[in-house]
Amino acid sequence: MAAAESSELATALRQAREQHLAGAGSVLDVLLRMPGWTHERLAEALPRLAGVLVLKPGADARPDFGALSSDRAREWHCVILRAQLDSADVWVAAEDPWDEKLERRIARHLGRCPPMVAVRRDDMNRWLGAAAAATDAEGVEAAQVTTPAVEGPVVAFVDQALRAAYSGGASDVHFECDRAGVTAKHRLDGVMQRYARLDGAQRAVEVISRIKVMAQLDITERRLPQDGRLQVELAGQRVDVRVSIMPSVHGEDAVLRLLDKARLRQNEADVSLAALGFDAEAAQLIRDLALRPSGLFLVTGPTGSGKTTTVYATLAEIHDGLEKIITIEDPVEYELQGVLQIPVNERKGLTFARGLRSLLRHDPDRILVGEIRDAETAEIAVQSALTGHLVFTTVHANSVADVVARFRHFGLDMFGFMSALNGVIVQRLLRRLCPQCMQWREPTAAESRWLVGQGRGEVERVPVSIGCAHCHGSGFRGRSVLAEIHQIDDLWRDHVTGEQPLTQLRGMAQDRGVVPLSMLAAAQVADGQTTMEEVRRVVGW
Repeated sequence: MAAAESSELATALRQAREQHLAGAGSVLDVLLRMPGWTHERLAEALPRLAGVLVLKPGADARPDFGALSSDRAREWHCVILRAQLDSADVWVAAEDPWDEKLERRIARHLGRCPPMVAVRRDDMNRWLGAAAAATDAEGVEAAQVTTPAVEGPVVAFVDQALRAAYSGGASDVHFECDRAGVTAKHRLDGVMQRYARLDGAQRAVEVISRIKVMAQLDITERRLPQDGRLQVELAGQRVDVRVSIMPSVHGEDAVLRLLDKARLRQNEADVSLAALGFDAEAAQLIRDLALRPSGLFLVTGPTGSGKTTTVYATLAEIHDGLEKIITIEDPVEYELQGVLQIPVNERKGLTFARGLRSLLRHDPDRILVGEIRDAETAEIAVQSALTGHLVFTTVHANSVADVVARFRHFGLDMFGFMSALNGVIVQRLLRRLCPQCMQWREPTAAESRWLVGQGRGEVERVPVSIGCAHCHGSGFRGRSVLAEIHQIDDLWRDHVTGEQPLTQLRGMAQDRGVVPLSMLAAAQVADGQTTMEEVRRVVGW
């Protein structure tokens, strides 16, 4: 029995220390939250099996800031305790009394290492706060005391990666673990860029644990994916972060998506289709579609192509306060003044389909459905559009023909779907060259043939990215939008409901004067706005 209890305690201690390093409280706090470990059991087991005492509730132990100054106590997260001020009995109370580095510090400072005592963080904060108050009462300039934050390379690594991502305009932060440590990368303008590296396999585990604690995820679960959310303060703004944890052969990886809901709200006057890069003709076509009294307004493209931003900019332009606009999103990425925005919460049963059914009884004029992912949501969105609402939504598809194929796959009545559909915007985002360092080169034979095929004629030179201090060495600064805008009319509806092949639908789009993405991209290359390599990556040729 003793061996089994010792093994059980050792496992619990290892997990508790990991969670303590990740910011979950003192080691004793974490142990007390574990099933089966009561204060009484720990007070009996820790001295016997782990060599550490547990302070009894209400014990008359007093901190001695003469033996260890309050400044050093705050730095080391420990205090010297005495039963009475004149007592020779001394203990060291610490949030992690098994910290060998702390033991060595205490031994050097006192000439010996007294018995260690495990305490709760609330007790530690109370003692340190009392010391600060006493110092202040004596008229000495007191150090600012807040709830002690966990310090160290792990917390600093995560914090700095988030802050640098936000200040640099990155959309995601990736923490990728391998055998030797963890690498932080930023997704900037749609492309991954390495930010920093923290060596050590144990450090990699602690980084992921830190993120799990911040997002209130299960720190002991390492074999299944987990999703969560958290809020952090970056540059004076409260920023929502969506967290995804994924198991891998080297442990776990984490991806944190930054969702600055205040960004669009603060710059609402500047948010427009023109500001996003749409030319005047394209912006007017989109407004015409968005001002129709009912129907389905669909934006499509791959992940990260700016679909949601386009929908938000369109809503911001047409919102005049005379109509009720309701959105249901997962998550709410930006805030719009005067718009009712509902976040999806699948854990509580609030799915897109259920939320959409409910909001139809809330008397909306215009509805934004963040994304159509399944047949049930698609069916309700189409029915909403057919019954007098204008529905804005997005779907993952690569072209207008793929949109038709996607909704056919959902098993919808295509006559009803096409009757509701007003228009489809197919878009991509291309990185723009940095004007400070861009240069030119001769095109290859293959590039020349492609540009000629896109109606650009003989092109003598194409731009190339170099990289400089202004663009952080990437060669690009910002992105521009490419968009095919398809207005759906009765001829379109006849072709789709007649189950014409997708190849005919693609050809019909060009016959009706819609400029394809490839030609729009070729024009940007000829104008020196982007490179052939970027076009191949985003559009293909």
